[in-house]
Formats: sequence, structure tokens, C-alpha cells
Amino acid sequence: ERRPGALPCAGLQQASSPSLGKDRADTVIIGGGCVGVSLAYHLAKAGLKDVVLLEKSELTAGSTWHAAGLTTYFHPGINLKKIHAYSIKLYERLEEETGQPVGFHQPGSIRIASTPTRVDEFKYQMTRAGWHPTEQYLITPEKVQELFPLLNMDKADIMYNPGDGHIDPYSLTMALAAGARKYGAQLNYPVQVTNLNSRSDGTWEVETPLGTIQAKRIVNTAGFWARDIGKMIGLQHPLIPVHHQYVVTSTVPEVKALKRELPVIRDLEGSYYLRQERDGLLFGPYESEEKMKLQESWVTNGVPPGFGKELFESDLDRIMEHIEAAMEMVPVLRKADIVNTIAGPITYSPDILPMVGPHQGVRNYWVAIGFGYGIIHAGGMGKYLSDWILEGEPPFDLIEVDPNRYGKWTTTEYTAAKARESYGFNNIVGYPKEERFAGRPTERTSGLYDLLKSKCSMGFHAGWEQPHWFYKPGDETGYKWIEEKITRGGYKVEIENKTDEMGVLSVAGPYARQVLQKLTNEDLSDTSFKFLQCRHLKLSNIAVTAIRISYTGELGWELYHRKEDSVPLYNAIMEAGQKEGIDDFGTYALNSLRLEKGFRAWGAEMNCDTNPLEAGLEYFVKLNKEADFIGKQALRQIKEKGLKRRLVYLTLETDNVDPEGNESVWHNGKVVGNTTSGCFSYGAQQSLAFAYVPMELSKVGQKLEVELLGKNYPATIIQEPLVLTEPTRMRLQRKGQSPKI
Repeated sequence: ERRPGALPCAGLQQASSPSLGKDRADTVIIGGGCVGVSLAYHLAKAGLKDVVLLEKSELTAGSTWHAAGLTTYFHPGINLKKIHAYSIKLYERLEEETGQPVGFHQPGSIRIASTPTRVDEFKYQMTRAGWHPTEQYLITPEKVQELFPLLNMDKADIMYNPGDGHIDPYSLTMALAAGARKYGAQLNYPVQVTNLNSRSDGTWEVETPLGTIQAKRIVNTAGFWARDIGKMIGLQHPLIPVHHQYVVTSTVPEVKALKRELPVIRDLEGSYYLRQERDGLLFGPYESEEKMKLQESWVTNGVPPGFGKELFESDLDRIMEHIEAAMEMVPVLRKADIVNTIAGPITYSPDILPMVGPHQGVRNYWVAIGFGYGIIHAGGMGKYLSDWILEGEPPFDLIEVDPNRYGKWTTTEYTAAKARESYGFNNIVGYPKEERFAGRPTERTSGLYDLLKSKCSMGFHAGWEQPHWFYKPGDETGYKWIEEKITRGGYKVEIENKTDEMGVLSVAGPYARQVLQKLTNEDLSDTSFKFLQCRHLKLSNIAVTAIRISYTGELGWELYHRKEDSVPLYNAIMEAGQKEGIDDFGTYALNSLRLEKGFRAWGAEMNCDTNPLEAGLEYFVKLNKEADFIGKQALRQIKEKGLKRRLVYLTLETDNVDPEGNESVWHNGKVVGNTTSGCFSYGAQQSLAFAYVPMELSKVGQKLEVELLGKNYPATIIQEPLVLTEPTRMRLQRKGQSPKI
């Protein structure tokens, strides 16, 4: 078995005399990398006669021979998972079928999620994996240590794909070539295509120094020479070579001592892959878009005529931060000697996906080009394209690789900008509805673009800028989570998502203070621990952050704590409250209590389509404060223009039905608004609801109707709240007044 990056041994390639052998063919494939040879194999195996492959140098020359050979079932999309799965299943049986060794290793692969956002991304991907036949799991750190004992890993989540691994690209291509010849395909090299002529009947003349072949169709699988082939017929394929580096180490004693092969690592935050290579390690990073390197001269001047199995000069300084991250994750890498550094060209399309299928505007010209991950795609794409050619339609939807997604608008500048972005973003978190902005806008902008671009967030569709959503007054423009705000504002703030690490218990009711005081030496009296105050303290020797507030509107505290402390904290509170009759309550009761107190809820009374003024929250917004807080100017404008609607508090006269929210509000036979939430109040023994209605119908005492299950019920706007909060009741009692319930 060959070491990656090593030149192939003499005699591995079957001799091919530089002759055409025939002057007619059904299909001529141009390019002898793993993708082109796979297509020849699949067409011939399916019974197509007269399949001819032409390679200008030798098989695997270009990007195939120096590839790291990674294979994985994983893909963040849906359709390409099928391509990956087919490739792996093909490679598993190829040696037996052809008699040619392929050097296929399947130790599995592990993806490392070391941040909460990465964990969410894994969970998101797991939901998309269940209906696919391939295996994918989230595994424990203990299982990770069993699989990869050399890993230095603290708390992290791991996605594991059994059956993943790596294959020797050269041996793979030779096996496919052996199969192609076995089934009748003809592979000719070295034979360079010098010109292409389309005939009026849709056939092609393929010119070479050895003569001309007439073909029913041609397929461009020429790798980083694909642009040159396209130019022969007036096409500018948007492809650009990227410099990709990986290093191979000498023998590492700790690796040599292992009883089984290590799985492939993909450290997403470190942006690199790492796998075992014999008794050493192989490591390859994806640099940021600022540091990565393009071979732009090949786009403008063409690929140097003699370039075949050459490499670029390596540049370890460019990938040093990734090397350090890998050494931190796999400490034995620190002691390893680098014996080989591979820096070779990989062809990228703007969006990193290949271009596969018939090309619009040119009859019987097909492409399978732009493979940034050619080894894992070769088997599946060969089968996919073969089926399409033979059956007249693709076997399944792969619209994401349609070559016609690009056009004349795809300039060289755009291709370079997007390829740089795509390579640099190789391992970043992928968000639903994500937009990437390099190279935009293109020339495909409508006449309204300049007018609308400041009013909406644009999405990118086949080069066009189209509005995804329009901003409302006070909205921030574009894509913002909080990190971007900090960066642009230069704020000295660190953000850490603690949601998955924390729990919260709410203790509420007239005896809440009495119960909690049993568990702490801290003074919880009203004078010492006031409403809305926050303190760090211990309850039953468990650390909590206590806030004196409750969504019930009654006396209470919210107790934030480590998630692992939830059970002992809960048990301590319940035991302490036995004398007082403590019990549990759920969110339905909580909703009823908060509505009685007139508390708004996010997602109901408050959302992105409302503002604090119409929601009746003026008390919480001080427009005369000195700070220029986000939304201040917008609220001032809204206040100056005047409100058109307002949130009101309703009581309803119903029978055996209650409001829940989003019901129609009627007045004089017309719908005038909508409820936002509602319930039955057990304290007041009647139905309550919040609703937005026009300003002229928002006064206390106004009679309205609310539609429930097809019937309109009488409703009256009342002064909120129906029940005063506990702090308000206590304050009135101290003044000698008698508060309502």
C-alpha cells in the first residue's frame, strides 16, 4: 500500500499505447482522474459500448494522486449523503470485483464539538440522519477514549460515523480502471485533446495529435484543466485551483503500539482533519479565507503545459495555528517528525460543490468538474452520471450540483472571492437560512436593488439579489446573534452559552420566604432582600443565584444553579416546605397567574411585530435617559407619530370555552383585532385575555366580542391587572389601604 503523496511505483499502471484505436465512440470522457475513470467504469459496466477515456498525461495526474483520500458517510446536506453512501459501498467491494487492491481502511470517524453551538449543530444534523440508512451517533467521552486513546479531550460532544475512513486514491483509480477495461471501456493515455468541434447533428469531433474521434457526447472530467477544455467551446467554467496542504509524520511509538487503527478526527473548531498513516499520523488543515492561497494565474493564463504530478512549494507558516491546535488535541503529534509535506492543487467551484450534468446551451456536452472532495464523490457521481446518460434523467434530485446554477454573471473575480470564502468556511458552524456575502452583489441585480437594499435583508439566488425580509421601524439591518454586535462595537465582553449547564427552580407563594429561610443563614426578609434584587447564596449548602421575582406575581424567588444540583436542591426545598403544604405547579397554572397580574409574555404580547409602547410597557422604557440604547430613536419616532393600536386587558362572558390567543376580536360586525393569549382565571372565576385593538377602541369599559369556536362572546376592556402583585399589595397595606385581590 502506498503512502499518500508518494509517486506511484512503476508497473502499477497498465501500459497504454498512445493511439486512439478507433475513430468513433458513443461517449468520450476527457480526463483520467478518479471521477473520469469512475464514469468510464459505470458506463461500461452498465453495458454501454464504445466508451473512450482520453488522459493527457497518466491516470490520477492532477489532484487525484496527491489527495488525502478521506471517505465519510457524513454530509450536512440531504442528497449528497446518497453519493457518499454509494461510494463507500462500491469501494468496499471493488477489490474483490476487479482483483486490484484499493487500500481501503474503515476505522470510522469522529467529529468534535467543543462549544455549545457546535453541540446544537450536531443535534440538528442528527435529526436529518434518522431516515438515512447509514449509521451516525452521538457518543460519550468514554467511548471516544476507547476509540482514540491518544486524544486530549475535556468536555466535548462527539459525532461518530462507523464505516468512515480513508482510501489510497491511486489504488482506487487503478481498480476502477481495471474494472472499466474489464467491461469494455478503452482508456487512452497520454492523449491530449487539442480542440472540440460541435456538429450540426449534435455529435462532436474530438481532435487530438493522434487523430480525431467522432462522439455522440463528450464529458469534461478534466479537473483543474476543465476550464481549458471549456474554453475550446466558448464556456468559462467558474473554477479555480486552491492550494491545500497536509503533512505526514514519521513513526510515532504510541501509534505503533495500538492494537487497532485510529478513527479519522475532524476537529471543527481547530479546522483540520487527522488520521493514522501506517504507524504515523497525517494531518491537514483548512486555513481561514485571509490565509488560504489560490492559484489565480492558472485562471487567467491556463495550467502550465507540463504540470501533471508536480506539487506547489509548501508553506507551514500558513497553517501553524492549526498545527498547534492539532498538537493540543493529540499531544503525541508534538514529538513526531514531519517526513512529507504535500501542497497540491484542488479545484474549487464558488460554492465548493461540484458541477455535474449536461451543460445548458451546448448539445451533448456534459461535465463532472469542480470536485473539492473528489475521492468520496467519485464512486457515487460516476454512478449518478452514468444512470442519467443511459436513462435520460437523473436517478434522484441533485439540483445543488447543477452546472447551470452558474452563468455569464459568474466572473473570475466572483469565483475567486467565493472560493476563498468557501475554503475558509470549510469547518465553520452552518446555520439554517445562512447567507454568505463574498463576491456580492454580482451584475444580476434588479432595477430596484439600490432602492431596496437598505430596507431589507437580501438573499442570493442564482446570482440574483432578492429580498428575504423587509425591516420594520427599529429593526437592526442584516444578520446580527450578539457576537457581531460586540465585534463591531469594540465592547470588552465575553459571551458564553450556559443554557445547557444551568437549571432554574421557581419558589412562589405566601410562605416562600418562610420555607427558603430554613435552608440558609442569609437574611431573606423584605428589608434585607428587596423585590428585584439578585444575590449569590447557598441553600442547603448548594450554590444558587437567587433573584427575588416570580412570574406568578406572588412572593417568590427564581433560583439559578448548576444543572447537576437540580435534584438535591428540589428535594431540600420540598422537604423544608412540608409543614407549609408545599406542592408543585406547572406552566398552565403559571400562565393563569401571570395573566391575572397583567404580565406580558414574549412570543405572545411581545414579539418582533410589536413595540413596547403599544404593548403598554412605557414604564420600562425611559426615552429621556442619556444613553443611546438600541431602538431609542425608532421609539421616539413611533411616539411622535402616535400609536395606531394598543394592547388591552379583557374579561369575557363565556360558557364552557376559554380564549387561548390568536382569536379574532369583533366590533360592530367587523374584525378589529386579535387576542394574544388567554385563559380561565381560577382566582376571579372568569375568562381573561390580552388583545390588540385600534386606539379608538382601547378605552376601559369598551364593549367588544371575541370569537371562540365559531361563536362571538361578549368582552369588556377593564383596568389591568385583575389581581395586584404581591409587592403592590404589601405597599398598599403599609399605607393602610385595602388592596383588591
